[in-house]
Amino acid sequence: MDLFDYGGAEPQENSGLLADRMRPLTLDEYIGQDDIIGPGRLLRRAIEADKVGSIVLYGPPGCGKTTLAHIISNHTQGKFVRLNAVDATVKEVREVIQQAADDKALYGTKTILFLDEVHRFNSSRQDALLPAVEKGIIVFIGATTENPFHYVNGALMSRSTLFQLHPLTAEHALIAMRRALSDTERGLGYMDLRAKDEALEHIAAMSGGDVRRALNALEIAALTTPPQQDGQVLITLEVAEESVRRPIAKADESTQYDVLSAFHKSIRGSSDAALYWFLYAVEKLGMDPMTFIRRLIAASSEDIGLANPQAMVQAVAALDAYRNNGWPEAKLNIAQAILFAVESPKSNAVYTAIAKAEAAFAHSGTTEVPLHLRDTHYKGAEKLGHEGYKYPHNYHNHYVEQDYLPDSLQGTVFYEATEQGNESKIRLNQQRRRK
Repeated sequence: MDLFDYGGAEPQENSGLLADRMRPLTLDEYIGQDDIIGPGRLLRRAIEADKVGSIVLYGPPGCGKTTLAHIISNHTQGKFVRLNAVDATVKEVREVIQQAADDKALYGTKTILFLDEVHRFNSSRQDALLPAVEKGIIVFIGATTENPFHYVNGALMSRSTLFQLHPLTAEHALIAMRRALSDTERGLGYMDLRAKDEALEHIAAMSGGDVRRALNALEIAALTTPPQQDGQVLITLEVAEESVRRPIAKADESTQYDVLSAFHKSIRGSSDAALYWFLYAVEKLGMDPMTFIRRLIAASSEDIGLANPQAMVQAVAALDAYRNNGWPEAKLNIAQAILFAVESPKSNAVYTAIAKAEAAFAHSGTTEVPLHLRDTHYKGAEKLGHEGYKYPHNYHNHYVEQDYLPDSLQGTVFYEATEQGNESKIRLNQQRRRK
């Protein structure tokens, strides 16, 4: 448990990590997120007035969630308590709540509880927070890199305002690094140091919008580069390339769901995008190719259906190829099935037919099978009136008009073929039958 009671900026020394020393202490120092803390914005006004209510900060690593919480701690006249959900226990949470209740009752002091990585807090531990939030005993601030609607209790979300922080850009990282180079008290300004623009731009690009990563790389470059003959440390592009590596792609559960969603949606409209998301997920994020083959099979019926029945055949063939040949040998087979699906005519008629049929029996209650459709493969069926079925193959075009649905659903249409691809022929056949 980490207690903050900041009445102002902490004294800074040239010790500790550069990213920690350069952490913004005021809103004016804060980089990015102008849409939520820019001049006149709701959260900025609340922070400046020390009126922050319960909030959830959601965004990728390095976008400023924890920094924003620290700034709030600098502006509040109350107590600021930080817990990390990785190791915090229910007992610790209850101790914070009890102390907050005592402080409020005795001194009228409010307590802000900042819970970092709240997605790592399981449901039972989140439940321990809810009564205190409801009663106003604590002001809750949660920070998460995961979709909060997946990981934060609905009751807690409903009592908090969600602020989504967006990834920072290379330009933001450049601002942070140049600020660190010029700051003599908290940054690297005490050194005889110069960094070439191309070096800073490379670090910024490789940091992927993570300011902490950029500052860590800059610090490594500054502290490990031997000075030149004149005593100056020069950070060149070559030095920068050694100081920062290409970031490892984020592959948490929310990201995997998002990539899979992007893949399925791309099947409906872009061969390039569908192929990209599939390969990105498997080769960059390490996801299982089988996940995408299953989704491709589902999409073959949901989004293509009878407009091109061969899409299903291609998808199942890709499944067999993967099972028999493995990865990466089956990469071409799966890619072929993906491209075939995307370039096929589209129809969601199968999907909508299922939805209509399920809605019908959900509202119609128990239905009786019409007598002429009942089983007659037993002696005495005729005596029960189970007769009258017309065998279609005995009629012209192998079709005869008769009732197949329950009496209460006569005339109902579930499957309506579109004019897409093969379904255009089915549509003509349906029209002929209905005439």
